[in-house]
Amino acid sequence: MTAAIVAEDVARTYGDTVALDGVSLTVAEGEVLALVGPNGAGKTTLVRALTGTTDAEGHVELFGQSPESVARSRIGLLPQSFDPPDRLTARELLDYYGGLYDESRDTQAVLADVGLQDSAGTTYENLSGGQQRRVCVGMALVNDPDLLVLDEPTTGIDPAGRRAVWQLLDGLADSGTTVLLTTHYMAEAERLADRVGLLDGGKLTALDSPGALVAAHGGETRLTIDVEDAIPEDLAIGFETRRRDGQLVVRDVAPTEIGAVVDRLTAAGVDVESLSWREPDLEDVYLDLTGRTVGYSGEAVDPAELDAAGPLATDGGGR
Repeated sequence: MTAAIVAEDVARTYGDTVALDGVSLTVAEGEVLALVGPNGAGKTTLVRALTGTTDAEGHVELFGQSPESVARSRIGLLPQSFDPPDRLTARELLDYYGGLYDESRDTQAVLADVGLQDSAGTTYENLSGGQQRRVCVGMALVNDPDLLVLDEPTTGIDPAGRRAVWQLLDGLADSGTTVLLTTHYMAEAERLADRVGLLDGGKLTALDSPGALVAAHGGETRLTIDVEDAIPEDLAIGFETRRRDGQLVVRDVAPTEIGAVVDRLTAAGVDVESLSWREPDLEDVYLDLTGRTVGYSGEAVDPAELDAAGPLATDGGGR
């Protein structure tokens, strides 16, 4: 089977700025690959290089051909920034873009796919930001592409709309469509992708399934406990802990050990108000590999700016 995308040593600079630094990857037909990273990591430049909309060094193939040679009808592309004519309705926009191809999907079916049946007659300028983005997703789908490339497809979409797009992409992948998407939402990548590529400073720092990445780089579980009173300075409960204002973070705790932690805190005179436990995720992977995390805005964030707790405080109990 011919790979949908083959990229070898793809590089791109803008003056003294290195946007891509020797990226290589292969995307199989029918695969969903998510490229994850903060703004400026190189995601958009890589998408442009792969689809032939910007010049880049290295070698790129789409379905065994150069990006310039492959039939445009086989590709659906949604750029990160896209401004269609805002006086046209959602239906008119899909009709227009569908008319650019010899064959296209039924407009009403596409409207249903992106959840805009009830807003089909509303002009683009009067749709909400999330609805506008869903119209744009629909325009990338209207030619029923073999390869769907989406650059930050759910930016600005409300949670319900985001879930609708996720379900749509799940269905397309199940039907054999190859999907390449960029996102700074780690949960989106973990939810949708067969494999995830982590980009940082134009380099592909890791590429694997979400589960494999978390297993290799995610680190430990975290139990976060809200307490009613100040945490004693000499607290020792036998687990590695981190103190925050009104919180205690306990590292590497199995679900079966949560009761023991609470019992030891109670015995030490600490009243537990509430607690939450979570496993590591792709955000932890990115932090481990790059030393930074990705905020909801897409900006790279130094974790020291988010955590006022200072260095890990080990209580000395050992385990």
